[in-house]
Amino acid sequence: MAVSRALRRFWRTYSTVSSERLRFCIVGSGPAGFYTADKILKAHERAEVDIVDRLPTPFGLVRSGVAPDHPDTKIVTNQFSRVVQNGRCSFIGNVSIGISISLAELRELYDVVVLSYGAESDQALGIPGEELAGIYAAREFVWWYNGHPDCRNLAPDLKSSDTAVIIGQGNVALDVARILLRPTSELATTDIASHALAALEESSIRKVYLVGRRGAAQAAFTAKELREVLGIKDLFIEIQQADLSKTPADEEELKSNRIKRRIHELLSKAATSAASVCSPGKKELHFVFFRKPDRFLESDCRSGHVAGLRLERTILKEDAGSGRQIAVGTGLFDEMECGLVLKSVGYKSRPVDGLPFDLHKGIVPNVQGRVLSEASGDALVEKGLYVCGWLKRGPTGIIATNLYCAEETVASISEDIQRGLVTSSSGLSKPGRDGLLQLLDSRNVKIVPFGGWEKIDSEEKRRGSLKNKPREKLTSWQELLEVAAK
Repeated sequence: MAVSRALRRFWRTYSTVSSERLRFCIVGSGPAGFYTADKILKAHERAEVDIVDRLPTPFGLVRSGVAPDHPDTKIVTNQFSRVVQNGRCSFIGNVSIGISISLAELRELYDVVVLSYGAESDQALGIPGEELAGIYAAREFVWWYNGHPDCRNLAPDLKSSDTAVIIGQGNVALDVARILLRPTSELATTDIASHALAALEESSIRKVYLVGRRGAAQAAFTAKELREVLGIKDLFIEIQQADLSKTPADEEELKSNRIKRRIHELLSKAATSAASVCSPGKKELHFVFFRKPDRFLESDCRSGHVAGLRLERTILKEDAGSGRQIAVGTGLFDEMECGLVLKSVGYKSRPVDGLPFDLHKGIVPNVQGRVLSEASGDALVEKGLYVCGWLKRGPTGIIATNLYCAEETVASISEDIQRGLVTSSSGLSKPGRDGLLQLLDSRNVKIVPFGGWEKIDSEEKRRGSLKNKPREKLTSWQELLEVAAK
């Protein structure tokens, strides 16, 4: 394992310090990171925990992923703030693993490193035309309206077309549809980014199509999210009755899943109660089942821009391996015009140097959070290295899912500590936080401590109060860092 000269110097400086403390570093300050920190602090009185994040702001997808009109979901940040205010815990923002510091260096500095940095990339469809302008990952669009500094300049064109297609039928797809269709007067009192609100106020998008490969019985969203989008006032809903018919396999699938059964009931009720004709001026939400994208179509009058897509009709067949019903193409195609496409087909985690990674599954190979040296075969456990959250299990579940995920990882850590598999065999204490801060300072990395975030938080709330909003988010890297440093 390569270690920098600077790190060796810090090691010599701190190697004589008492080894009473166990030093933990958690990379990623979303729910998985904070739940892990909380569990560690409660389980180990000797623990000192540093939560490192590439952003100057904590809370991960609670800040940048949860929809602005879901304020109750964000209340969990109060709990996370209490965790980091523990005297044995710290937040260190604006530190990017692989750029500011390597994974190998973190492992030399800390007894335990837990990676929980989630999934900040996207699955590709891999079909022709995917590079056309006007096609975005739903993640990018969500980050744009949530004020994430990486996507503040996304500037999706909402004026040139009245039709948007969302590929995917999970909760993120419903979030995006709701933001496009909900009256902006209702969004104006949320913490939505101002640049997004201004664009939505001038938006020409009136029709939104939610496209899924499988049927209503297999839709991946939750009943709560579905009820919310169906409840948008003055919204025309279209669901084809034929798409709601159930095969014996569907009946079997629904019988064993109460949530799926409730979703099918809600869709059936919406289809029955919907007006047969959409009145002028109303916005429209169309659920399109049994279709998969085949290719994107380029505009004849706007070179390089999407003008629609070709969809292949599908049928369901049982997969012998999993027993699930999977969508299979029929060779029959339809075309749909649109000027905006949002792909909501899954997030993808990114590997970093020195980290074993299963490219096929998009996760770090692990057993109950313990990182394995290889994805298969007689893999060895990487001493002192663990994962939690989406990096561990894939991009699935809700915020609370990370609580149970963290409990499992921390149980593995505790077991390894009891067995003496974590601490250095030399008995020398690792530098931990002091070594990290000195190494970052030597590289001129301007860290943002939790006190810096509190300044950002205070300024956002102050600006929000002037507009009758809970907060007015700072959306540029420069402004975030300037405010944090005041």
